[in-house]
Amino acid sequence: MITIIDYKAGNQTSVHRALNYLGIPNQISADPRLILSSDRLVFPGVGHAGASMKVLQERGLDIALKQAYAAGIPVLGICIGSQIILDHSEEGDTECLGILPGKVKRFEIDDPAYKIPHMGWNSITITQQHPVFEGLASGTEFYFVHSYYTQPSLPEQVFAECEYGSTFPVAIGEGNLFAVQFHAEKSGKAGLRLLQNFSRWKP
Repeated sequence: MITIIDYKAGNQTSVHRALNYLGIPNQISADPRLILSSDRLVFPGVGHAGASMKVLQERGLDIALKQAYAAGIPVLGICIGSQIILDHSEEGDTECLGILPGKVKRFEIDDPAYKIPHMGWNSITITQQHPVFEGLASGTEFYFVHSYYTQPSLPEQVFAECEYGSTFPVAIGEGNLFAVQFHAEKSGKAGLRLLQNFSRWKP
């Protein structure tokens, strides 16, 4: 059973529908005990880093996520769920979960051709192979909506990048944690393939 973590950050329903379409058993929950007993976790989200961290802490989900990662439960972060796994976000000057070392930076692009937020379809470049990318190639397009991007401290934790005024990471991970900036659940066949891969991934 995959548990989609509910912390009022939005987008849980879209992930739920995508997994249902694939026939993958899943549930949405904010119960730390249920989260820690799950086979896999999806940590999605759309919203503000500060507000998201506040709800995680209020519900004890910050501790549950760290414990789940330490226990080896496979975790997939999506959008803001890929950002607040790092140490700090410039969005609201927010101290984050610190599961992976690094920071979340706001786009600073001088060229007016690049509007912020980065919104719409864009292709990725896979820099390291990973089981969650099985059957997907560099040049595959995914759907993005974000004004901030991840900047892990360790280059070996970056698995894919994207170009939007500059090059930035869009897939990061370590061990049983893999996280993507784009919305897999809104990215058509490619996104569904990624979710299917995650459901079968054995770190």
